[in-house]
Amino acid sequence: MRVLFIVQGEGRGHFTQALTMESVLRAAGHEVVEMLVGKSGARELPAFFTRAAKAPVRLFDSPNFLPAPANKRFDIRRSVIYNVLRVPEFVRSVRMLHKRIGAGDVDLVVNFYELLTGITYFFFRPAVPQVSIGHQYLFLHRGFALPKAGRASLAMLRLFTRITSLGAAQRLALSFRPMCGDEARRIAVVPPLLRREVFALKPESGDYIHGYMLNAGFARTVEEWHRAHPGVALRFFWDKKGAPEVTKVDGTLEFHRLDDQAFLRSLAGCRAYATTAGFESVCEAMYFGKPILMVPAHIEQDCNAFDACRAGAGIAAADFDLGLLDSFATGFSPSPGFRQWAESAASRIVPCLEKASETVPVYPLSLAWLKAI
Repeated sequence: MRVLFIVQGEGRGHFTQALTMESVLRAAGHEVVEMLVGKSGARELPAFFTRAAKAPVRLFDSPNFLPAPANKRFDIRRSVIYNVLRVPEFVRSVRMLHKRIGAGDVDLVVNFYELLTGITYFFFRPAVPQVSIGHQYLFLHRGFALPKAGRASLAMLRLFTRITSLGAAQRLALSFRPMCGDEARRIAVVPPLLRREVFALKPESGDYIHGYMLNAGFARTVEEWHRAHPGVALRFFWDKKGAPEVTKVDGTLEFHRLDDQAFLRSLAGCRAYATTAGFESVCEAMYFGKPILMVPAHIEQDCNAFDACRAGAGIAAADFDLGLLDSFATGFSPSPGFRQWAESAASRIVPCLEKASETVPVYPLSLAWLKAI
């Protein structure tokens, strides 16, 4: 089976999922022929991804969310205006995706939550089957509980998620725990895609708090907390454009540019983890048995944090109040059964992809898909 990946280039999780999926498919005798990555000018493609990917990587312009002026949560209004002005670039990207899907002699497209994949399938209707994969597809599952957030924001999130998977023969919803599928909505619930490096590392209890922030504006909050608690060692990772490899504030606070191997080693050795609630790193922390503080940067991460709290992984907060994490870590017990669930990912996901490669794309017959679930 020859497989084409299309990857959303926002944050870290989709990159690590794609790398894991490539490794899993290669081990099963399949080939990933190319990885097409949607990018924006606001972020750089992580070096760890280009180093580790075995298939050729090609970039294309894709919509993305802009942070608010404080560079913390995303600013929906600014994002809409910014992306509307870039529509001509996105039209070129859709045409490129259509060309690569049709010209790549591939048996299956695996879409890692890239919006333009769904748009390409809706308008051009390629004959190649597509599988969409991501934690976000759990938000469409009728048995999944959503947080009591703004109804409009949740409706927009679910609409966005539906559009990413237009034409998909199957939606694979990555989950913190087992659930029954939702056949009516073509949703199969599967374990998270953790890499072999995660399974190989032995967790230890260090004396520092490890952290990851998607938007660099949270750094000010971390620095303010650090000034009040200088004796607590903090090691944070970010993808701030143009930042040096290590920004050493003093003897107990460091900001590191995102390097995945260094990130995982630091996570495995920490005593607690603070993050902007990306699904992938929360799963890695759960696998290592670390208590987690989640500070969502947008509505999707609000849902991630809500679900992770229900799974017993940690607590959620509006900002990086590391004192809350310190208190929660006392007496924390890891989620039972999560390690076994995560280790079963390959045996559950590969058969789904093999089966999907023999099906045909599923296209809506009308605009009924616009209705929020």
